[in-house]
Amino acid sequence: MSNLYIVATPIGNLEDITLRALRILKEVDFVLCEDTRNTKRILDKYEIKTPTISYHIFSGKYKTDKILELLEQGKNLALVSDAGTPTISDPGFQLVAEVREKLKEGVKIIPIPGPTAIVTALSISGLSADQFMFLGFLPRKKGKQTVLKETVDSKRTVVFYESPHRVLKTLVSLKLQLEEIGQDSSRQIFVARELTKIYEEIVSGNILEVLQFFKDNSGKVKGEFVFVIQGK
Repeated sequence: MSNLYIVATPIGNLEDITLRALRILKEVDFVLCEDTRNTKRILDKYEIKTPTISYHIFSGKYKTDKILELLEQGKNLALVSDAGTPTISDPGFQLVAEVREKLKEGVKIIPIPGPTAIVTALSISGLSADQFMFLGFLPRKKGKQTVLKETVDSKRTVVFYESPHRVLKTLVSLKLQLEEIGQDSSRQIFVARELTKIYEEIVSGNILEVLQFFKDNSGKVKGEFVFVIQGK
């Protein structure tokens, strides 16, 4: 039986990786990477010489079949994403599904837990995480307003990712949605930027305060963003 390890890697700071993850990355036959250049930074830092294979959203059937073939040959593989836990808002889930469907008992799928931006943001937000809803990346256009309306209507804390060039538009849309229900000055919004990296920044307050901050600091609307919205 071969093993497919789902290995969490740092979301920013390269020191945020477990001893177990490092051992697995050294021991497997191949590391499956979203982007081999990004993964190489981690492997080089810890002097890991394991060969890499690219596997990403554009990988077709041929690449997937080659990976399944390696597992059938008894090779042990580690799946990593560019940052954080693979398969979470990440195409790696498709590979896991293929392995479960086609190889069934022939491969053991083993999680190697570690960082994820969702939990990292929640842990410092000061908002309730007893129950929360994760939305991944919001739709770019179609359906976005519907999702934001559901967000402000939710009784649970809501977490989602957003791309930097859409941050201001999303904040404006949230403001309009909250104005409609009269909670634009009372609902707490938490926005984390570049978590664990050199330029990590946290902005929190009501939607009016958070929106004004990014309007006044347009140069900071870049990097990776996590939104945490207080429940209704």
